Amino acid sequence: MIATLSTFFLLLTAFYLLVLGYLIKGWWALKRPRVNTSGFETKVTVLIAARNEEESIHLTINDILAQDYPRHLTEIIIVDDHSTDDTANIIRSYADRGVKLLQLNEDRPLNSYKKKAISEAINLSTGELMVATDADCRMGNKWLSTIVGYYEAENPVMISSPVSYFEERSLFELMQTLEFSYLIGIGASFIGNGRASTCNGANLAYRKDVFYEVGGFKGIDDLASGDDELLLQKVAQRFPGRIGFTKITDAVVYTHAKHTLSGFLQQRRRWASKSTRYKDKKIVALAVGIWLFNVSLLISGVLSLFSTEILQLFLLQFALKIAVETWFLIPIMHFFKRLALVPLILLVSPAHVVYLVYIGMVSNNNKYVWKGRMVR
Repeated sequence: MIATLSTFFLLLTAFYLLVLGYLIKGWWALKRPRVNTSGFETKVTVLIAARNEEESIHLTINDILAQDYPRHLTEIIIVDDHSTDDTANIIRSYADRGVKLLQLNEDRPLNSYKKKAISEAINLSTGELMVATDADCRMGNKWLSTIVGYYEAENPVMISSPVSYFEERSLFELMQTLEFSYLIGIGASFIGNGRASTCNGANLAYRKDVFYEVGGFKGIDDLASGDDELLLQKVAQRFPGRIGFTKITDAVVYTHAKHTLSGFLQQRRRWASKSTRYKDKKIVALAVGIWLFNVSLLISGVLSLFSTEILQLFLLQFALKIAVETWFLIPIMHFFKRLALVPLILLVSPAHVVYLVYIGMVSNNNKYVWKGRMVR
């Protein structure tokens, strides 16, 4: 029995290491893209869906207004999603600087308010390239020109760009930054390998006509989440090989880690809830395989208390996991200029096993809380 279990667990470990090898290859395949730095011609619409963001939305708007991209080619549309605080009034105060406010006023409950907000903004937009971010994000003044410069030089139909946490206030938040960078690296690496798996809606651009050509959010609008990854999957199916990643530091958007464990778990449960709806079922199978590997680590960790042979297996699995994850993370954290966080993998990696197994078990439950609403 132990020999059979050990063999199965070793096969899962080999599978996980092969996946990491594939990801390492994909990250290095992503070269710094060509970027136009002048003579811009593309009309851009910056899209934001905001709900109860009165504390920080002025910072985001100021960052967008400070962009070095030509102002006459920039349109800013912010959709207020039924905020109960002063968010709408803050957005409205920027009207004289060209910021357009669109307020949702639905007469019936929705499950996908954010997708509705983005769709309405796109319908109102006049730009060729939609650039979506979130109402609690910060960015440097070259953010927009870098993304559009890449778009004009390389002609992708969709662009995933990097997102990172910043202004961490605790060890827990620093650990999240490392783990989140790992997730951003996964999405980038798949694009480097010519496929699409994940992205982040805080920094995502796509052509307006492409959004309509794939049917927008039709077919995925029954889920509250998925305005980023599920749209990515639709575009990847219709336009294989036409999705890019902006591997340039000036394109990074910054946001904050969750302050509490419950907030973190709710966020990751929301992210995981959409994975079974991916168009590319090979990605789903890959995610299941990774989950099973982490389950095997938990089981071997428990059984190692009773068997020296299983203990050796557990230590081998874990040592290989940390070693190859570190190999993957070093160039990613170098890109984000956060190399000093890499040693935290000794804490993040075991915690990652526990939470990943937990999230895998609860993510398909129908309901969770997001932005003060119970959704599914």
